[in-house]
Amino acid sequence: MTGSRTPLIAGNWKMHKTIAEAEEFIQALLPRVFSADGIDIGICPPFTSLQAMVDSARGSAVRVYAQNMHHADQGAFTGEVSAAMLSELEVQGTILGHSERRELFGETDKSLALAVPQALEAGLEPILCVGETEAERERGDTERKLRHQIQEGLAKVADDRLADVVIAYEPIWAIGTGLTATPEQAQEACAFVRALVGQRSQEAADRVRILYGGSMKPENAAELLALPDVDGGLVGGASLDPEAFAAIVEAASA
Repeated sequence: MTGSRTPLIAGNWKMHKTIAEAEEFIQALLPRVFSADGIDIGICPPFTSLQAMVDSARGSAVRVYAQNMHHADQGAFTGEVSAAMLSELEVQGTILGHSERRELFGETDKSLALAVPQALEAGLEPILCVGETEAERERGDTERKLRHQIQEGLAKVADDRLADVVIAYEPIWAIGTGLTATPEQAQEACAFVRALVGQRSQEAADRVRILYGGSMKPENAAELLALPDVDGGLVGGASLDPEAFAAIVEAASA
């Protein structure tokens, strides 16, 4: 991390926690991160808990993000939510293009190219997820995959808004597997992502926040967060436990 970019630690709860469980979590987390300074903290609960978490986190350092958002204003899209619906809840941002959404639910770079600017226009901070599968890494296709995802996902974002997008590099082979990219692998990929943004705007590349996502936990957080091109983490499993998540926040604010 460099001093010029504020680190962001965001916890993606995926399909975990009822409202009651979410309330229990936030009450345990808030005192643990009360003194965290110079860092942005985010939680990404399921849609059902967004309003409760916005209300409970109000006035604290904790921001609330959605896990997904459709690119249309409204329409016949059963099961989806729009930017306006999230803004109304005072949600601060949304994850877009998580590998599970891409792999399990068929989300495409084409739809994400529409969703990213839609989120920005609504005042939401998009966290655009990119990353390669194990097979792609073994074939030497990591850079090709990242180039395609970044170029497509940011295609409709104006150069002067590029730095307002958060990019999360998630090696798919390290999500929920317990495997973690080595510091060298994480730094190489995040530096490459920054260079891709730099092809559009060097100023945006210097400012854009790039997170590492892929089995970040208290044991490896400090090492990963110390990398020059890693500006925080999109945390999965470890974000479900307030103590573990607070430990990662502490590592980022050290």
